[in-house]
Amino acid sequence: MLEFAVLADDLTGGMIIASSLEHEGVRCPLVTSVDALADLPASTEAVVLARKIRLVEPDLARKEAEQAAAAFKALGAKRIFSKYSALFDSSARGNIGPIAETLLDATGAQRTIFCPSFVERDVTVYEGRMFLRGTPLGESFKRFDPATPMLNSNLVEVLQAQSRLKVGLLRRRHLATGKPAAEAALARQADARLFIADAIDAGDIERLAELTLDWPLTTGADSLPPALARLWRGDRPPARGSGRRLLPPAPGFEAVLAGSCAAPTLAQLDAFEGAHPVWRIDLVRDGEDPDLLDRISAWASQRLRSGPVAIATSADQAGVEAAQQRHGRVGAAALSDRLLGALARRLLNLGVRKFVVAGGETSGQVVSALGIRRVDVARLDDMQGGYCHQSEPVGLSLVLKPGTFGDAEFLFSALARLREADGAEHPDPIGESA
Repeated sequence: MLEFAVLADDLTGGMIIASSLEHEGVRCPLVTSVDALADLPASTEAVVLARKIRLVEPDLARKEAEQAAAAFKALGAKRIFSKYSALFDSSARGNIGPIAETLLDATGAQRTIFCPSFVERDVTVYEGRMFLRGTPLGESFKRFDPATPMLNSNLVEVLQAQSRLKVGLLRRRHLATGKPAAEAALARQADARLFIADAIDAGDIERLAELTLDWPLTTGADSLPPALARLWRGDRPPARGSGRRLLPPAPGFEAVLAGSCAAPTLAQLDAFEGAHPVWRIDLVRDGEDPDLLDRISAWASQRLRSGPVAIATSADQAGVEAAQQRHGRVGAAALSDRLLGALARRLLNLGVRKFVVAGGETSGQVVSALGIRRVDVARLDDMQGGYCHQSEPVGLSLVLKPGTFGDAEFLFSALARLREADGAEHPDPIGESA
């Protein structure tokens, strides 16, 4: 039986869940389409289906959730988990609520919880309000997010605004008293089926896992899934091949693709440029150049034999504003994604087999452009959940990172890990028992 099936609303978020489950001894591949679920080995214990649905219209998100639920049920999934950002990233209309309601109907579950706390990174919820390192969500940097500005720290209110069902609150004082008290607190809110759950530390996460272990549907961010895995696995030994630091080799050239404009990514590109060539695409100057892809491809082909290259649409705040003024806010992001996806295919044809990709949306675009359907994922470590490998039809290894992750040396560290895998022995090739 498939113990755990995850629908993630973006690629990098799904990668972190898969890698955290691998760290717990669970073999957990990640797939990018419902169709790819059909190819999983029968012994698969957990799987992540990562879809780019965070910002789509709610009706499309509901349809995606329906398809995922049907596929998960066909695989005999015992538990379904809806994964979203720890910062509760969502437009005013959805999609966290619409997806959860759709999965609730599909599973027949009476209720579900929302646990966006990522306590390992000091993202917590108390009395239904989210805090980022002690700062209320609505007063944090998230209020300036161009795509999903978060202006309200009260997640009960945020979720209710995008949900048809009544939203309740599971307070920490009830959770801390024990499972019977928590169940009684839920029962007293008889008109609610969706519950924001307080959680401020690892103990709260463990208690939430105990409370919901046998629920057919739970939702949340990054902290809850590994806690659930520890409970359902008990004393069982780790699954064969799980928890690997190194994945199979991917001999070939190396490239970095960066679309994020976050400060950590900009610092990483600056550090990288001190040692390797970087082509910086100016979306204002270059965005409509019909020869751009050819020129960059020729530039890369002349340099790849000498070492890694980087191609970036990343820009500082002034560059972002100029690009958005020229192409529109959505148009600038879409243009960046199209260019980097097309360049990923060009680089693959040039023999690149090791990719480091900066930016969540960029990562999704690159994986889609490369036609990747399924990857195996290394355990959660200093690669921050992004190290993965495709075996077929072409062996590829990637490190995918959200724009805000990593120190200034991250690009060097990621490429070093991929090179290390080339020299390692792999007695458990991907594709054997899961």
